[in-house]
Amino acid sequence: MTNALIAITILWGFVFIYAIMASMDFGAGFWSMVYLNRKKTRATNVANRYLSPTWEVTNTFIVALVVAVYSLFPKATNTLGTILLVPGSIILLLLALRSAFLVFSNIATEYKKPLTYISGITGIIIPGLLISVLPITHGQMVDYENGTAQLNFAKFLTSPNAYAFICFAIISTLFLSSLLLADYSKVSDEKEAYTVYLLQGKILGPLSLLTAFLIMLTLKREASWLYDRMMEDLLLLLLSTLLFFIGWASLFFPTSKTGEKGMPRIAVVTVTAQYLLASYVYGKAHLPYIVYPNVTIQSAFTDPITFRAVFFTYVVGFAILFPGFLYFWSLFMNDKRYLRQQ
Repeated sequence: MTNALIAITILWGFVFIYAIMASMDFGAGFWSMVYLNRKKTRATNVANRYLSPTWEVTNTFIVALVVAVYSLFPKATNTLGTILLVPGSIILLLLALRSAFLVFSNIATEYKKPLTYISGITGIIIPGLLISVLPITHGQMVDYENGTAQLNFAKFLTSPNAYAFICFAIISTLFLSSLLLADYSKVSDEKEAYTVYLLQGKILGPLSLLTAFLIMLTLKREASWLYDRMMEDLLLLLLSTLLFFIGWASLFFPTSKTGEKGMPRIAVVTVTAQYLLASYVYGKAHLPYIVYPNVTIQSAFTDPITFRAVFFTYVVGFAILFPGFLYFWSLFMNDKRYLRQQ
């Protein structure tokens, strides 16, 4: 494995971790808004209880992602910075708005409803804008003038593939978050909230699979080079689909101890594995291009000395942070006092 391939694997790992964690985080904010006025279900309370300790942790991964791109592939930053200037600026603005309103909604209680609505709406828009980066890198929406890359907004705004990606991101965000909140409601013994989120997972599961198929259909027409490469790993895509059906079906299975329907913990694990497998197929097919066809991982890669320094820094950093993150997560999911709000 070459240094450039190791570097892009690290980068894609950051992308995947952030995508999963942010989906659950943004989705929880949206559900908190949706069920704000339905006090009996306590669904908003469960969503807020999940949001409180996690939203700041989630945002640290996007910082690591940006630093990794700049340090590992500095020669790609000029092209990426130019073509992603407008969507990237909007994403940063919405992230800042959401973070601010999340904080203020817990302080300025007299304005809690409008603040919650704003943070919920911005939170569901952000995943759609974030994933729009992917169809842009397929190259069909990028024009070159005097050697400088420019995003063709007309092509972007009229691209079915871009809208398929955006719909996929929004539906997947709601689906993943509903699964996690169903699991969290179950361990918190919030039966009404559990029923609500379990139902949402059952409904949103097939919709997320449908949007994934729409991506493949539109990809075949707009970026056939990528579609053909993904079809080379058709067996892995079929395995990914099988994992989805296992996870979705587990929402209907009764648990052995209580007979209560739904096994959301299995759904969370298998659906996350499904997304990991599908992202591997997509990422592998995208290689060696960062932005098709002019920016590759080799042409954009940093010098070997810098790579070794950055790689060593990330290894040491994650050796320190990862155990702490696991401990934080175990407390968050297992501390009975926090789960029961005692």
